[in-house]
Parts: sequence; structure tokens; C-alpha cells
Amino acid sequence: MPPALRIKILLLTLIRTLVNTMHRMVYPLLPTLARGVGVSVETFTLALTARALLSAASPIIGSISDQRGRKVGMLIGLTLFLAGTGLVIVWPSFPGLVIAMLLATTGKYVLDPSIHAYVGDQVPYTQRAQAIALLEFGWSLSFILGIPLAGFMIARAGWLAPFPLFAGLAILSIFLILQQVPNDAPPRPHQHPTTTGAGETTPPPKSATLWAGLREILMHPSAVAGLLFGLFMSSANETVNIVFGLWLEQSFSLQVAALGAASLVIGVSELGGESMASVITDRVGKKRAITGGLVLNSLMALALPVLGQTLPGALVGLFLFYLTFEFTIVSAIPIMTEILPTRRATLLAVNISAFSVGRALASWLATPVFAWGILASAGLSVGFNLLALVALRRIRLEEAHERRPTDAHA
Repeated sequence: MPPALRIKILLLTLIRTLVNTMHRMVYPLLPTLARGVGVSVETFTLALTARALLSAASPIIGSISDQRGRKVGMLIGLTLFLAGTGLVIVWPSFPGLVIAMLLATTGKYVLDPSIHAYVGDQVPYTQRAQAIALLEFGWSLSFILGIPLAGFMIARAGWLAPFPLFAGLAILSIFLILQQVPNDAPPRPHQHPTTTGAGETTPPPKSATLWAGLREILMHPSAVAGLLFGLFMSSANETVNIVFGLWLEQSFSLQVAALGAASLVIGVSELGGESMASVITDRVGKKRAITGGLVLNSLMALALPVLGQTLPGALVGLFLFYLTFEFTIVSAIPIMTEILPTRRATLLAVNISAFSVGRALASWLATPVFAWGILASAGLSVGFNLLALVALRRIRLEEAHERRPTDAHA
């Protein structure tokens, strides 16, 4: 990989870290943000539901870079993020924060596919996994670096403190994209056969329109099963995401800075899960790895009430819960890319929507269920994992004629 391209990928990783920090900080800092804008935790979680439902439009939002070019997509995404962070600075209220979250999330759904598509355009397939893995560090680094910094700033100067920094870094990011990323023309609609990762040539889709792709996906049993898997798996994770900050605060009287620092544990676990998947999944087979991950993730959820008798135990429990989740979800990505090769991009975009619907479902249920205690939350998470396992069993890659001789375990 040329050094200049490595620098661009590093820049894009840092930009994703910025955007993901704002996107994810509401989880560990939820009680503090709710108090800051003068609403209850239950009311604030309704804003998270609205944010999650917004991503139902991700197949349309995420297609901007295909229509306007990768660079334009990145700039639009960052501009929306800047608009959100700027709005809450001038209108520091619950409605202002909700609209800011929606604008920033819309920007994220434009930015992320634009960045991934750019790397896909620039990096050869044989090196692309390494490049994509580097980009994904922008997800875990937001918890390792971004959220602890945000928690520290809020503890020192109030809930609004991180947003001017976010806005300033967004302006810097826009400038760097303008300088470092070359102009590009929008890609043409698929007119030629495509080549899969296995080196197999597949015919172009009959129609390259979004709506034709959606119809084909909804008529494909394995594609629907894969989407349901993502929905249920994200629900299982979000059930704990929503309440873990509240749980730590109530159980151990953690202050906001400590809650932000606790997020570092989750970020490290995500790095560990990604690393485990890169070593284990291809060796044991995709479905075996995912099944094992679901079982272990369920066991870790049930262990939270036991380990949570002490603060170190609670942090260990959260570490193992997020480690097994990240391993499972990363192991599932290769299957989703092979279910329907001629609609790969559309299916992955719809999968984002399925994940978000799952998060919206969990955000609606999580707080009322947590009123019964962390054991009830763990039980709900396990229930969603069992539904995900049922959906996994319905996925048949051979329906798409993509089962590789060397990957009998997939």
C-alpha cells in the first residue's frame, strides 16, 4: 500500500473516531446528559429510539457517494455533523440536543459508506481487509480515547463542554478532506460482471436501482434471515448498552468522569474481539464462530449480576460481554457479503437499517426492563441472542451459489 494512501486512511480513521465519539458517548454518559438538559432518563431514551429509527433511511442516505462521488459524500457527512454540533452550542436544550443527535447521525450514515467505498476503490482486494480493519479502529478508539476525554470535560465544565471541541475538529476535518482526498467522479451503475472474493464472476444485476435491489433482497430467504440475525443481535447488545451507565452509577455511585473512563474497558474489549475474529473465524468456519460467540455472549450477559457484586467484577463482566459481541458481529460480516453478491452494497446498507431497528426496539424495552434489575436486562439480552441463533440457522449461502470448496464451515 503506497505511503500516501496509508496517510489518507489514518486521517479517515481519526475522522471516524471523532464522529463515533459523539455517536456513542450518550450510552455511558446518558444519566448525566439527561440531567443536563432537564429530562428523565426514560424521556432521553426516546431520543435514542428516534435516532435509531432514522437509520431506516440508511440505504437511501448511504447511496449519496454513489451518486455524487466519494469526496462529496465525505464532505456532506462532515457538514451535517458540524451542523449538529453547532446547533447544540447555540441552542443548549433537550430539543436542541435531540436535533443535533439526528443531524450528526445522518452525517455518520453518509460519511461511513463514503469512506468505506473510497477505500474499496483505492485499495486492492488482497490488501483491503487490512485497510478496513484500520478504519474500524475508529469505532473502538472512540471508547478508548474519545469518551473518556468527553467525560473528563463534562465533569470539569458541564454537559455542553465537548461540543465546541467536536465542532472545531469537524471544521478541521472538512479542510483536510478538501486538501488530501482527490476529486472523483461518481461511479457508473453496474454494467459489467463483478468478481467475488473467491475469484468467481457473477453477472450484473438486472436493474441497478435501489428499489429493484430491495425487492430482490426481500425475496431472498437467506438475505432476510441475515437481516433478522443482525436485528436480533443488535437488540441483545443494545439492551445492555442502554442501561450499563445507569447500572454502574446506581450500584457503585460512579461520577461522570469515572463513567467515561469505564468506557475504556469496552473499547479495549472491542479491539480484542476484532483481533480474535481475524485469527479464529476463518479457521473454525463462520457459522461455528458465530454460534460459539452467541453462546458465550449469552453466558456473559447472565454472569453480569454475579460479577457485578463489586466494581472490578462489573467491569470484567462488561469487558467479556462486549468482547464476545464484537467477535460475533465481526465474524458475521463475511457471511453478509456473500449471501447475495450481485446486491452486496445494497444488502449491507439494508443491514445497517436492520441493526438500527434492533437498537430502537431494545432502547424502547431496556429501561422499563431494567426497573426489575440487571438480571432482567441480561435475560432480555439472552432472549434476543436465541432469536439471532434461529435466524443464523436459516442462512444458506449455497442459495446464492457462493459456497466455496475451501470454506466448508461457512
